[in-house]
Amino acid sequence: MSHPSGDALLSLRGVSKRFGAVKALTDVTLELHAGEALALLGDNGAGKSTLIKIVAGEIQSDSGQVFFEDRVASIRSPSDAKALGIETVYQDLSLCPNVDVVANFFMGREEVKRFVPFLDERRMQRETEEALTAIGTEIPSVRTRVDKLSGGQRQAIELCRFVHWGGRLAILDEPFAALSVEQTRRGLELIERVKSQGIGVLVITHNVLHALRVADRAAVLRQGRLVATRRINETDHEELVRLITGEVPLGGSRDENGGRS
Repeated sequence: MSHPSGDALLSLRGVSKRFGAVKALTDVTLELHAGEALALLGDNGAGKSTLIKIVAGEIQSDSGQVFFEDRVASIRSPSDAKALGIETVYQDLSLCPNVDVVANFFMGREEVKRFVPFLDERRMQRETEEALTAIGTEIPSVRTRVDKLSGGQRQAIELCRFVHWGGRLAILDEPFAALSVEQTRRGLELIERVKSQGIGVLVITHNVLHALRVADRAAVLRQGRLVATRRINETDHEELVRLITGEVPLGGSRDENGGRS
């Protein structure tokens, strides 16, 4: 089995998965690089959810290997994925709506004052504000309850928290589905800032226009197989739609080397 190229952050080699008689994934080989956004495209049932669940440790593949930072990765649980710096960033599902931004930011990592058993609220507030400012996230106040924030702001908190705690690969599952046009614009800009810090971003989306705006490359799955990967600056909306819908036959040409634009 081939080894990933030396600069690959994440590499899948011959990954397959069955659910009973259904082949969800068949021999998928794919790479994602640090500082790159890879859009994963495909209709319902194409295998996108299965693939990201394997990377996130929610399920295990039947065959094939996953490499992370050039080493074989045994990702058998979400905890394994988090330990590597891989996290699925949802719009708001992992945030607690009835507490403020600071409490969410430090959930499970609360800082305590020295010599006294009390939370260091000032320090946590300062670190939260600095982290949000560092990647240009605009929140009215870090003491605002999360349920008072927009979907785009919640998503920004998720991404910022991920970056602050040393994340290496963010999986964004339909990140713009519930956002307004303006919130989507800000979300796209935020992803660019995250990439600039050397973080890999895997974006799962049905929206080809979003993929064209945010991604460096697009990978198209159909019927559990990788149909093609394309550099965004070498493709267009029409070709990607043809690949998704099946106007280009399975086994058609693909960019095997995982090259970057």
